[in-house]
Amino acid sequence: MAVLNYNDAGSCFNKIILENELSKILNNVVDFLYKTFDKYNWVGIYIVRGDTLVLGPWKGKQATEHIHIPIGSGVCGSAAKSGKTELVHDVNKDDRYLACFVSTRSEIVVPIKRKGMVIGEIDIDSDIPNAFNKKDANFLEKIAINKKFIDCIDKW
Repeated sequence: MAVLNYNDAGSCFNKIILENELSKILNNVVDFLYKTFDKYNWVGIYIVRGDTLVLGPWKGKQATEHIHIPIGSGVCGSAAKSGKTELVHDVNKDDRYLACFVSTRSEIVVPIKRKGMVIGEIDIDSDIPNAFNKKDANFLEKIAINKKFIDCIDKW
């Protein structure tokens, strides 16, 4: 199922948030993102536990070996430390990239915050170089600030 524009995708996200129990929302959001955008080859949510990111729900062709990432390490850890979205157009040119899959060419990581503190993040890989742009960042950042979505992170 490919959505033609980000407005349609936003409407679908809102339905997921409204229609599901808290325990199912994170899984359904990951599944939705993975199935909706063809360029999203792996989608995961990491949850902050102390000074470590711990992999929560994910969807992709295979699991990543990076189920625990120290804050400050790799692109994900850098985003968690800075609290800012990381958009990597070519992972082969970014020394911070922790290789998950040989096929990955680009990555976007969007922090999820409560009261200014990073509590998790959305991590998406693509097999396409330069796959992510400001539209992806804006769309994912809107998901990351949704109160009910944040509540799900807290309860994970």
